[in-house]
Amino acid sequence: MTDRFRSGAGRLCLDFVRTLRYRGTPAETEELPDAPAWGAWIDQLGPFPSPVRPASARDAQDLREAIHELLTSSVRPATRQRLNRFAALPVPAPSLTPSGELRWQAADPASAMLALLARDAVDLVTSPEFARVRRCAGPRCGALFLDTSRPGTRRWCSMEVCGNQAKKSAYRAKATT
Repeated sequence: MTDRFRSGAGRLCLDFVRTLRYRGTPAETEELPDAPAWGAWIDQLGPFPSPVRPASARDAQDLREAIHELLTSSVRPATRQRLNRFAALPVPAPSLTPSGELRWQAADPASAMLALLARDAVDLVTSPEFARVRRCAGPRCGALFLDTSRPGTRRWCSMEVCGNQAKKSAYRAKATT
């Protein structure tokens, strides 16, 4: 199975914020337009062993925008209340199967996923890692990522995509001069 959603931003909440692809550009694309898409995101990136079928994607979109605001600007009181409300939801509980495998369970997996995402975002902005959250330098991208490079100078969300495009553009510009 090919992954439908991007991951690898360094934190789950950062991967989640990337579901509004090309934010603020004419190519802006909503990757969570409906409940099946939200369920597919949870199935790909969440901890649950079986498919999740949420009733709606509206809470996911609301939380994503609240997290984006938290990470990129000063947070309004209404946004803080929304984040706290999602963070207070029950989280998945670990359980051990008869064969000794770890499984995560929740009465409402979609709500539990929202709680995990909100808690991860709150944890990130209150940790020293927050100083290493970067915006991709790709002119069409702008995705947020956690720079875990030793010198802290990473510029692109993905070297394979945005970094490679930048290097190709620089090479072409150099070749035409």
